Amino acid sequence: MNAFLEHHKDSIQFTYGCFDRLLLNGCVQSFLHGARAQGFFWVHRNTYPVSRKVLRDVANDYHSWVRHSAQQWGAEIMSAPKGRRDEFVEPYCQNAQPDQVVMIIKAREPAGIMTAVGAGDKWHLETKYRWVDQYNFYLQDAEWGPMFVRVCPYFPFSTRICLNQHHWLAHKMKQAGIHFTQTKNAFRQCSDPAALQKMADSLTAEDINQCGHKWIKRLIPFFHAEERREAGCWHQLFFSQVEYCENLIFHERAALDELGERLLDANRSLGRPDKLTVIFGRRITKKYQGKLQTEIEDLHLGNPVMRSYYKNGFAKHYVRDHDVLRIEAATNDVKKDYGINKGVENLVPLRQKLQGITTRYQEVQQDILETFLDRGELRRLAEPTILPQGKRIPGLKLDHARQLAVMSSLVRFSHLAAGDTFTTAELRTGVAEALDLSVEKCPLGSIRYELSKLRGKGLVEKLPHSRRYRLLPNGYRICLLFLKLFDKIYAPLVAGLLHPYRGDRILAQERLTQLDRLYQSVTAALDQLAAAVGLKIAA
Repeated sequence: MNAFLEHHKDSIQFTYGCFDRLLLNGCVQSFLHGARAQGFFWVHRNTYPVSRKVLRDVANDYHSWVRHSAQQWGAEIMSAPKGRRDEFVEPYCQNAQPDQVVMIIKAREPAGIMTAVGAGDKWHLETKYRWVDQYNFYLQDAEWGPMFVRVCPYFPFSTRICLNQHHWLAHKMKQAGIHFTQTKNAFRQCSDPAALQKMADSLTAEDINQCGHKWIKRLIPFFHAEERREAGCWHQLFFSQVEYCENLIFHERAALDELGERLLDANRSLGRPDKLTVIFGRRITKKYQGKLQTEIEDLHLGNPVMRSYYKNGFAKHYVRDHDVLRIEAATNDVKKDYGINKGVENLVPLRQKLQGITTRYQEVQQDILETFLDRGELRRLAEPTILPQGKRIPGLKLDHARQLAVMSSLVRFSHLAAGDTFTTAELRTGVAEALDLSVEKCPLGSIRYELSKLRGKGLVEKLPHSRRYRLLPNGYRICLLFLKLFDKIYAPLVAGLLHPYRGDRILAQERLTQLDRLYQSVTAALDQLAAAVGLKIAA
């Protein structure tokens, strides 16, 4: 059990983690090469050359098959609606039978299609990306519940499949006789949470392939059974977008509301409250183009979302369905983000990677909520460190600007998905931003000097045979505590004493926020104390 669950376990009914959304791309890999596609037509269809007309006839036949099949299924073919498609389709799925196609949405979307280039008897095939009309089959699978399969009507019939493990788990629990309550996309009650989690972790690549191939075979009748068997005309499935969620179901909404407010307030205070956005820009390489920051989104709605971006994915937490705190990790490129190949056969290592991210995300949030030092620790941190060879390294100071800038760069959420490792070059942009300097005026030597202080206290370690460092768990806690003490207590109170904001004096007491009222009460008491001991007169 991680620190977050351990601390809040009395307020939580049960927890479970599962894949929330699995978006898969499917293609016949051998047909991505024009020569092999041309060979298929020659060997299995006695067609040569494969001209533009041949490919056009294949697409027209598929359009005709969809129209005829839709009439047989009683499924209406509609244009793409405005807004979210899943919300539009949801009413049609409520009374659907198992393995029923309930609706077909025809929409113009990009896809890789085979094109014929040439003239007369000389043609060759090339794969090109084009905007074409595609069919989105919304259906009620017997095991996976509501899902959709998108089929491109042009050879070689690329596909996209969207699954949700919550529906798969609901089917499994019904079979096992487990009582549960499901609201949209979460389980709020469960008679056997341990069995629920065991089922969630039992999902295999074969379960996904079995569902995907069943519908691909049904919705792409172009390939015959012997062609699939002899020519390998099977669609291979690859991860396109993956979302994994940890769900914490609380006993009472009040406890969850209080926790959510504390989390949002803590994260705002560490960043830029005026923009309600915590920016954590971290330059990975000179060519890095993706987002790398943390933002608080949807503040105008009832449930704000804290989202931390990293490369092609993100981690986020938010409250849903009244009493569920969801921590979610997602990626649009499992290969670039986590070094895991996109084939669905890599489901297990991908799940382990995402579970690690959601667990560490919770531990980080708990560190934000409670950081403290034992008696005497702060004094020892401020004392110089003497290395075994006699070298003396200065200690940590509460108000050292450059040290705090390095600490603020170290505790960024973006390090979570990077394995908590970094180089001095990767810290440079964040340190310069915290000091309000240009990157050129922030030398790497000064950053290394500040890191040496943290290494001396055992808060940061250098990876062997590498230029990378790792922030240790206690190092994260200490850095966060120093930032809290300075940003939340030391700096505001000094500012309130020496340079109080004039506008607050004329503002009605009831219009001040609770935090401002607390600060005012402390500064007023300190002001009286300073006057009583003669500090103001001496000044």
